[in-house]
Amino acid sequence: MTRSGLHPAEVAGIILASVAPTPVEHVPLMAALGAVLAHEIVAPLSVPPWRSASMDGYAVRASDIGSVPCRLRVTGETPAGADRAAPLGPEEAVKIMTGAPVPEGADTVIRIEDTEPGTESVDIHRDRDRGRNVRPLGEDFRAGVVLLPARSRITPAAIGVLASAGISSVAIHRPPTVSLVASGDELVRIDGFQQVLDGKRIVSSNSYSLPAMVRDAGGLPRDGGITVDDPVALRNAIDGAMACDILITSGGVSVGERDFTRTVMADMGADIKFWRARIRPGGPIVFATLDGRPWIGLPGNPVSALVTFELFVRPAILRMLGATHVFPPTFPVTIDEPVAVSGDLTHYLRAIVTTTANGMHARLTGTQSSAALTSMMRANALLIVPEGRKEYDAGTRLRAIPLGTVPARSDTFPA
Repeated sequence: MTRSGLHPAEVAGIILASVAPTPVEHVPLMAALGAVLAHEIVAPLSVPPWRSASMDGYAVRASDIGSVPCRLRVTGETPAGADRAAPLGPEEAVKIMTGAPVPEGADTVIRIEDTEPGTESVDIHRDRDRGRNVRPLGEDFRAGVVLLPARSRITPAAIGVLASAGISSVAIHRPPTVSLVASGDELVRIDGFQQVLDGKRIVSSNSYSLPAMVRDAGGLPRDGGITVDDPVALRNAIDGAMACDILITSGGVSVGERDFTRTVMADMGADIKFWRARIRPGGPIVFATLDGRPWIGLPGNPVSALVTFELFVRPAILRMLGATHVFPPTFPVTIDEPVAVSGDLTHYLRAIVTTTANGMHARLTGTQSSAALTSMMRANALLIVPEGRKEYDAGTRLRAIPLGTVPARSDTFPA
């Protein structure tokens, strides 16, 4: 029996229980940005692999700087990239550049501006750098430490760290392929815009925004096309889109006479897990598995499709990428205007959150119509209005979630 009217956390739990990480593949380091690491990476060496200078100046022994000014004999010069100079003797100095290896015996680099260089000697006028400006071996990391644990998201900084350790390729979970099918008699692509001008059709914005969301989440979108509201046409479109890891349809999931998604799911033998969630926008959402493949039927209204994507589809894609923390974090906000909702549901309202000296404040983006896509475009967060109360005064503290890619995610659904 198909379950319906579920709370959003239950919906997310059912979906995540039906998806698994994709197979592991090795990719070049520069192709791994945003991917999730499949196995931990251990540092094969220490970085820096030698003591190095953090200033342009002179490598000396602190004990040789009794009082300033003082004069030391220059025995050589070590630019960055050069071999290490010979060990430093008493009252000797080596001219050195930032990043160059510090000679054995030296424990100080006197910056160039505190000296008066000469051909065979250097005069040191200040001793503020005594015992400083020498980076120790392994200051960044030591050989044998875990650089990145498994299931880490690979960030630009992580790519830099791995490159410095000589890691040229990494093992990741293959980005999941996501087929997207839109349904609706009224829908056309941009190339059919003349029909929009003629008052006959509207552009299928979901056919453009949802693939962009898939890419942003780390998946690989596949265009399954637009189909009319007809069971045979929808089934044919689904058959043609089944070569994927997860199937996303938009439209046809409500209770209208021409909403056929659930009927087609049943006719194709799909195991329908639930229909309808206790949220707004996006209540008429359906989830099934077909031949072991997850199938999420999103609402056709543009805002409803994007909100339910953020709440349910993005976490599923992240789980398929191997991540364990897949939900957006929540944070407290003060609402700067009264907020009223209808229906005893959890509402996710489009909001603009700003940071002030008094904390985070939120205002709605305007109309909360599920057809007003500009309200989603303007938003940087979703304001969570929980069940049980319909009116909130300005100044009330609620919680919100950021939209899109965020560096740190949670293992708890944002409700």
